[in-house]
Amino acid sequence: MFPYCFVLLMMLNSCGGGSDISPPPPDVPIIQEPTVSEIPFEELLNLVQERTFKYFWDFAEPTSGLARERSQSLETMATGGSGFGISSFPAAVNRGWITRDQAIQQLKKILTFLENANTYHGAFSHWYRKTGETQPFADKDDGGDIVETAFLIQGLLINRQYFSGNSADEIAIRDRITAIWEDVEWDWYTQGNKSITWHWSENYGFELNHIITGWNEALIVYILAAASPTHTIDKETYDNGWARNGDMKNNSTYYGHILPLGENLGGPLFFAHYSFIGLNPRGLSDQYANYNTQNIAHSLINYEYCKANPKGYKGYSEYCWGLTASDNITGYSAHSPTNDLGIITPTAALSSFPYTPIESRKALEYFYYQQYDKLWGKYGFYDAFSEQQNWVADGYLAIDQGPIIAMIENYRTQLLWSLFMQDQEIKDGLTKLGFTY
Repeated sequence: MFPYCFVLLMMLNSCGGGSDISPPPPDVPIIQEPTVSEIPFEELLNLVQERTFKYFWDFAEPTSGLARERSQSLETMATGGSGFGISSFPAAVNRGWITRDQAIQQLKKILTFLENANTYHGAFSHWYRKTGETQPFADKDDGGDIVETAFLIQGLLINRQYFSGNSADEIAIRDRITAIWEDVEWDWYTQGNKSITWHWSENYGFELNHIITGWNEALIVYILAAASPTHTIDKETYDNGWARNGDMKNNSTYYGHILPLGENLGGPLFFAHYSFIGLNPRGLSDQYANYNTQNIAHSLINYEYCKANPKGYKGYSEYCWGLTASDNITGYSAHSPTNDLGIITPTAALSSFPYTPIESRKALEYFYYQQYDKLWGKYGFYDAFSEQQNWVADGYLAIDQGPIIAMIENYRTQLLWSLFMQDQEIKDGLTKLGFTY
């Protein structure tokens, strides 16, 4: 009865020329029409993957074929970000975004650049100029970056497995990738110790002395180092360097989820993505953890934290979640539950699809249908946003774009996981380190 009376009162006031019309009562919601039509979920996944892939295809630096570090910087190429983009070439071919021959021709360009770029005991720099010269990343970081190198090699090995044909081009691609892979001196980066060091420079040597220890994004470094047929490491280096002889364990409970490894509340979500572009965590275990359990727990803790929203930021909810490294209103930061600046980064939830399919779907549909006008651009979702600060990033980062394509593909078909885990050298390296898989 009430809605009818309310409308009648409005009409009477209007006819009588009254100016004291009351607003609708607070329990009558304002319905906003969606700005974009709803499409089937599988079509939405296709759309997001393909649009994001364009960052690595349409926007690739034309001389090298590598990915630009960010959309605002045309002259800086990113090694790790390129590795993530290259990883998705098989998915792009299988899904018809590009042809097999187009992928081959682009890989040939990329390999030519890598073969002629500055390297440091086989390792690549974090950033490059299109000339192949190193662009320093930070003070004293003007040489080899073994972590970024690992992300690149992971992508190359996925393609070595995929392009398995007998044509001259595919044979050459495999041989050229093998040469780059075998040239990386993982053992050099141990400094003769039982651990791997992140950086080495001709100008500064190992002066930065950043030892790569877990738990973070760099598990793939130790896996590849153990798998190397030419410059390998032993299990003691993995146990002492990466696992810190067990000190990387956590086993505390957060929001009802036991976290096997890492820092309190899990840290930024890229820890669960970068090493697992090719490395399949499903069934992957060693003496320290089951890695699928680790990544699911990490993702759910991040989700539950955003849902609980202890800092009261506008917009955080079960539909709007995901804290990881990205741009923010003042620069760049590794956002996490212990470093929460009110910034939601789409790659965090979207790259977690293999671990949190229900929660990630909620986020995807919220980002696309509810934030379309603000978040959706030429290469998919912009890097980050804050409803609290009414801010949206004005561009894209390669290292955030790549995992979206790759991890959604792993959720849908496990293609990249399957290719990487079929590599016999990878299998041998995992076995050497005591993994079951």
